[in-house]
Amino acid sequence: EVQLVESGGGLVQPGGSLRLSCAASGFTFSSSAMSWVRQAPGKGREWVSSIYSYITNTYYADSVKGRFTISTDNAKNTLYLQMNSLKSEDTAVYYCARVATMNEYDYWGQGTQVTVSS
Repeated sequence: EVQLVESGGGLVQPGGSLRLSCAASGFTFSSSAMSWVRQAPGKGREWVSSIYSYITNTYYADSVKGRFTISTDNAKNTLYLQMNSLKSEDTAVYYCARVATMNEYDYWGQGTQVTVSS
């Protein structure tokens, strides 16, 4: 059974940092492409970042480029999202997802809430 379990969300002040984790199981993590997708209150899902670790490529939405870093630890089957210089507009539920094809995902985690507020 495929499982993706996010953690690390919380309340942080503007300018602060958080690191999200996504523990994966039930599939070959090291050969899978993974993404972070977020959904702000009252809005649709927004792609944030993807990593194709088997070809060492990473991609970021313009809104987070230079502030967020996606990475993996294949020994731990874990996906990370380091988020720095957080802004109020980063407030959302963050999901990790396995990439099935470009812009499509076949498995999702349950999400973790990130709230950026003073």
